[in-house]
Amino acid sequence: MEYVLETEALTKVYGKARVVKEVDMHVERGSIYGFIGKNGAGKTTFMRMVAGLAAPASGFMTLFGSKELEKQRVRIGTLIESPGIYPGMTARENLEILRLSLGITEKGRVEEMLLMAGLSDAGKKKVKHFSMGMKQRLGIAIAMLRNPDFLILDEPINGLDPAGIKEIRDLLLKLNREKQITILISSHILGELSKIATHYGIIREGALIEEFEAKELELRCRRCQKLSVDNTEQAARILEEVLHIRNFDVPKPGTIRIFERLEDLAETNRVLVQNGIALSESYLAGQDLEGYFMELLGNDGNGK
Repeated sequence: MEYVLETEALTKVYGKARVVKEVDMHVERGSIYGFIGKNGAGKTTFMRMVAGLAAPASGFMTLFGSKELEKQRVRIGTLIESPGIYPGMTARENLEILRLSLGITEKGRVEEMLLMAGLSDAGKKKVKHFSMGMKQRLGIAIAMLRNPDFLILDEPINGLDPAGIKEIRDLLLKLNREKQITILISSHILGELSKIATHYGIIREGALIEEFEAKELELRCRRCQKLSVDNTEQAARILEEVLHIRNFDVPKPGTIRIFERLEDLAETNRVLVQNGIALSESYLAGQDLEGYFMELLGNDGNGK
């Protein structure tokens, strides 16, 4: 497994408050990692530490497999909090100033970024007259100016209308698929995040409580009858041979999830018990993505 970012017990303290608590994060090369947490959970602070904008109190990190962080950070593009733009200038002027300040000699780089961000037709329009979506796309163009391998984006779709959200989503998918750019993105719009993320990390009160892949999330949210039994092997045999149920799995000993005939819970329970299975739990499990995330986060899923 090749990681663009790996942290070990990364911690940040402000005064007496630990706002990021011993976070172990693993961002695979080529992934879109959705970083989810409530307001004040520590997402922005964590991203700032990775980008070198804040110093950790303790812990370690590697970037692209190296501990030479400053050397590797030139391969990172960031959009954390508000993009640093000059509102009285055009998108082209903003990018040109940054190109010169970064010492980028390729003059065509600005036009390339405008085209990528869908801002080639913005012309002489000042940034102060841009829509929120246009400003966010300009922010991503700025983050991409050095041709990074890793993008860190903090709430890039926050405050956008549906059309603006789709524009950003399509842009990020294009960058990931066509340029193989790894993306770490935070968002509280969980339904939208689920359309692009390949991996997830859940942060709660400064601690990363869980990491998982998108395919695992789909399985966790899938509607099923969940059973707790004393004899998994015998119960599985009864499901197949007596009830003719094939669509089930055994995530761990003592637990069975059935994905069919969910209207017949009572009948399934009755047959299992009649055949000698001690059944301690039987209930419908699974929910939509929003509900699942909210349960993990504790009540509501909004946040930074």
